Amino acid sequence: MLAEVADAEHARAAEEGGAEGLVVRGEPSLDDLREATELPILLCTTGSLEEIARLGADACLLVAAGVEDDDDGLLERRYREAVELGLDTVVEVRDEDELQLVLDRVDPEIFLLAAPEGANGGLEHVLGLLTDVPAGKLAVAALDVRTRDEVRQLERAGVDAVIVRSADVASLLGAGARER
Repeated sequence: MLAEVADAEHARAAEEGGAEGLVVRGEPSLDDLREATELPILLCTTGSLEEIARLGADACLLVAAGVEDDDDGLLERRYREAVELGLDTVVEVRDEDELQLVLDRVDPEIFLLAAPEGANGGLEHVLGLLTDVPAGKLAVAALDVRTRDEVRQLERAGVDAVIVRSADVASLLGAGARER
């Protein structure tokens, strides 16, 4: 489980609750987070990839939305740059067309399967996308998960991680999460 956090206090709580990594949005200073936890950090920001690496993130997010077949290789260049900077690269896809385009052009190791904003049936949408992710790739689910049963359903289907609010980590993992 990955916990979305905004500060060091939430990062510590997420780690204590059993989170395996952190998701940070915006352009924060990661120094306080690094002092609070050793968990890997996925930084989701519009900043440059060099800045993301300089801040000390472990991974960056590339978004497939808006990528076109005729963008002169921008996706490939950004993906290659991230890898050269030593960043794990997570590529967000929201539908089957984006997933296929990303597979054809960069074939990443980690996918962020996102439900459309405000969509009902987000769980079914993400599970539907998961069926098109090739074996051996990592799949992270980004949707509003409310119950442990939903987390278990995603795990049984093959999702490797779910992004949740930091306050929800312990309750969604349930008893025994820290013994893992």
